[in-house]
Amino acid sequence: MKYRKLGHELEVSALGLGCMPMGGIGRAMYGEATTAESLATIDRAIELGVTFFDTAEVYGPHINEELLGQAIRGRRDRLVIATKFGFALEDGKVTGVNSRPDNVRRACEGSLLRLGIDTIDLFYQHRVDPDVPIEETVGAMANLVQEGKVRYLGLSEAGAETIQRAHKTHPIAALQSEYSLWERSIEEEILPICQDLDIGFVPYSPLGRGFLTGQITSRDNLDPEDYRLRDPRYSEKNFNSNLKLVDVVKAVADRHGCSAAQIALAWLMAQGDFVVPIPGSKRRATLEDSMAAVDVSLTSNDLDELEKAAPVGGTSGPRYGEAMMSMVRL
Repeated sequence: MKYRKLGHELEVSALGLGCMPMGGIGRAMYGEATTAESLATIDRAIELGVTFFDTAEVYGPHINEELLGQAIRGRRDRLVIATKFGFALEDGKVTGVNSRPDNVRRACEGSLLRLGIDTIDLFYQHRVDPDVPIEETVGAMANLVQEGKVRYLGLSEAGAETIQRAHKTHPIAALQSEYSLWERSIEEEILPICQDLDIGFVPYSPLGRGFLTGQITSRDNLDPEDYRLRDPRYSEKNFNSNLKLVDVVKAVADRHGCSAAQIALAWLMAQGDFVVPIPGSKRRATLEDSMAAVDVSLTSNDLDELEKAAPVGGTSGPRYGEAMMSMVRL
């Protein structure tokens, strides 16, 4: 494994593990995950030198954090644990966003208990709350740093102005947002701001929700309950058009003797040493394949070929439906 820094100080493995597909999410999110295999996957990740693990209060809700807490018990000191707050929950369902200071503290204390740790290494605001000034939210997060309950602060899917205002209130170590060969819009404004402010960038969905792996060649490959059947980019209208990019990724992979997923992850890591993707996995086999991407070195010709195949804005369809799009870049 290789290692990088988020912000000035927070050292993490060059690839983290997104735990969302694991226990607590259900069949609709990339298929059912068993607890036993999820725990074995985290064990294997630690064996491979992965130190960066990502979860959230809302995954389950709560069950995902509990599972990660069970997996890391007895070896917490070696790891960097990231979790997120920011949604309003009632009876186990999301009812909106909530980044008021009292909810920031409630979420933090709940996450600490479920994870079984004394300090959260990286605490993200999961989505910006338009009804609460970012200074107020980050101020509450900074109080948790002063109390030793949190080490570093992060934002997720925040807009450019919000990032700048937040960073003035308290240093932001990382921004987590969607970024991949088929979702490059952050390059226009967000990524340069992160570079300028020395904020690490953590791409989620680095494999295009599985599309860039080349393993999904038809909508029929998906479980009828899989939410991706309602994803605009997986729609009947856009699916075949988007497969053209996968063909190029596969061609580059064939030259390197590796998987398409490894090429997609290597491309992301080639965008800067402050970029730390977190591919999600719930099985050891896919974990091992993804983590091998740290050893893939793309040539300038590879990068040019991928650039031509995946220009900014070149993917067919928006990345989310209207409701979820309304919650990003605020």
